[in-house]
Amino acid sequence: MDRADARDDEPDVLDSARAGQEAVRGSVLRTAGYVAGLGLSLISAPLLIRHLGKEGFAHYLVVISLVTIVASVTEGGLNSIALREYAARKGADRAGVMRDLIGIRLTLSLAGGLLAVAVAALFGYEDTLILGTAIAVTGQMLQVFQTLLGTSLQGEMRFGWITGLELVRQTVSVALIVTLVLVGAELLPFFAVPVVAGLATLSITLRITRRLIPLRPSFHFARWMPLLRDSLPFAAAIAVSVVYFRVALLAMSLLASVAQTGYFAASFRVIEVLVGVPSLIAGAAFPILARAAAQGDEERLRYAAGRLLEGTLVLGTLLSLCLALGAKPVIAVVGGAEFAPSVPVLRIQGLALMATCIAVSCGYVLLALHRHRAILLANAAALVASIVLSVVLIPPLQADGGAIAVVLTEFTLAIMLVVMLLRARPSLRATFVRRPLAIIAMGAAASAVALIPGLPAVATTALGALAFAGLLRLTGYFPPEVGELVRQRGRSRGV
Repeated sequence: MDRADARDDEPDVLDSARAGQEAVRGSVLRTAGYVAGLGLSLISAPLLIRHLGKEGFAHYLVVISLVTIVASVTEGGLNSIALREYAARKGADRAGVMRDLIGIRLTLSLAGGLLAVAVAALFGYEDTLILGTAIAVTGQMLQVFQTLLGTSLQGEMRFGWITGLELVRQTVSVALIVTLVLVGAELLPFFAVPVVAGLATLSITLRITRRLIPLRPSFHFARWMPLLRDSLPFAAAIAVSVVYFRVALLAMSLLASVAQTGYFAASFRVIEVLVGVPSLIAGAAFPILARAAAQGDEERLRYAAGRLLEGTLVLGTLLSLCLALGAKPVIAVVGGAEFAPSVPVLRIQGLALMATCIAVSCGYVLLALHRHRAILLANAAALVASIVLSVVLIPPLQADGGAIAVVLTEFTLAIMLVVMLLRARPSLRATFVRRPLAIIAMGAAASAVALIPGLPAVATTALGALAFAGLLRLTGYFPPEVGELVRQRGRSRGV
């Protein structure tokens, strides 16, 4: 019997009253870890680019992009499915399905790795790049396996470990890249960086998850089929979401000038970094949603869904407000003075973050309810909207048109997902309609600080954020979990 099977009588944090507070704490930890990881990447990225040069870095980026695309397709949302099943099940039932998912994960990763190498050979890459693809694929396989095992930590709300492991991977990667640059390494050794980082994080993960999740994969194909049939629409939705989000960028390269495409790309890069934050927050709360849905606890599901939506939307509105007020210094840091025309583009595109938060919240609730086809339909609608809006808006408006297309596409997705969710759970109508509109209205009101003359952009941004927080306090919309977390931190410091 696996150690993971012997935990039936242990108290489950997902059934406790502190689950919500742990989710908030996890959101803060994971977001802080994400920011720290970005900071670490700022150390290694410039060194890597300068060391390899334009041609070498282009070759490096091509291989990494190929491996990442194949990994995204073969992942197909499997980690989200694994987290849902881990949170929804217990005991031997949980252990059995996790063994099946590990077997599926290993099989798909191996198939994806072979496909990536075959594509590299088919495209006529030189031998160094084909070998580099094989090495990078190995690192990718280690990472996806470690991430799957890590869903048990997320299901147990152990977010400190999750954040720590992510930082270990980033730290090892940065240290290796810096070392390779200092010793004057050629291109090929850099592809081995994910292998070493993957081995480091996997070895730690194996030690801390051995009592939580079975490590023996199952290759019973008959048991795989129900899981695969159930998850196929969700996998398709993930693939469509990867495509639709980048349609405007591709359309810019075809329908706009090179300069306008560059201005849009600078803005898009900022949004691309920030758009991952709502998923970190929603992912922390997802085990609670999955457990409530599995137990048929409608009251807890409604409460958790409402708190998730409000928390993520407050964050999304705050980010949109800060980008609207502080786009100038952000672009100055990202691209410098030559990218000044990106400032109005970022102000427009930043509005998409509000819609993204609504979409992410609804998407995770629908996933907890097994409404995979609804998620697929909404993402398909977003893909169509993105294509049509890009074709219509980019030629006359150039970069601004691309930004407007992104915003309208994100709101299309958000509205579609809200409609799908309300069809499944009409009781959520007040939570997912009236309250979001109120939060967005408060963000719009706080933006009025931009009318104060003479203030630098940084001061205006800080004042706008404070005004938004004040309005949330006055109206009772400030997330109570965040306030409680701050009070707990204050008590722990003796304040």
